[in-house]
Amino acid sequence: MAHRSPITVALSLCAALFLTGCMSARIEESRELPTQIEAGEAVVILAKPQIEGASAEDDFMDCVGRGLASGARPVEVHDNDSFVDGLFPWFEPGTAPSRPEAVSRLLARPGVSERIAASGVRYLVWLDGATRKTDGGGSLACGAAPGAAGCVGFGWWENESDFEAVIWDLESGKSAGSVDTNVTGTSAIVGAVVPLPFIARVEATACKRLAAQLQNFFQGGAPAP
Repeated sequence: MAHRSPITVALSLCAALFLTGCMSARIEESRELPTQIEAGEAVVILAKPQIEGASAEDDFMDCVGRGLASGARPVEVHDNDSFVDGLFPWFEPGTAPSRPEAVSRLLARPGVSERIAASGVRYLVWLDGATRKTDGGGSLACGAAPGAAGCVGFGWWENESDFEAVIWDLESGKSAGSVDTNVTGTSAIVGAVVPLPFIARVEATACKRLAAQLQNFFQGGAPAP
């Protein structure tokens, strides 16, 4: 019977863990209005205004927008910067409506509903959330000497991506519902001379799942499994 070194066994266990079972995901949907989007209607994604803390990052919003606009059932996504500029100053961070009732009042202002209609945007998605490190441990030491370098040890960390998309119908001035996604994953680096990383790409997974669920939402479908 062939002898397997402790390092070989450890790498085999790590590969099995981090390549097959490193992430868990949850997605929830709440629907308040029918949302069967029509040809010529578009969606715009904006970072939810925050009084405290940071709003969703531009890279994540762009990722969700690309996902919405691709695939078998693409949804037209309006450029967020041009939408905000065209409706200046009503959707600037300091003046954007924070509740659906405020949208109704905004639509009643002279020229606002006409400008929104001209943009083709039917639904506004307020995106809120972030990715953060929630846990970690282990020890990894790296060093270099003349003619040799390497790392020994094992380090791990857990990240969580938690995002919420709140959808408003700008034609009726009402809340249409929301989609929430939460993805957690454990990453690790194994020091076996050459550092071997096993990375759980939680934010990319959260983006993919959220975009797919929003596509389903705007097509009027039932919540995806």
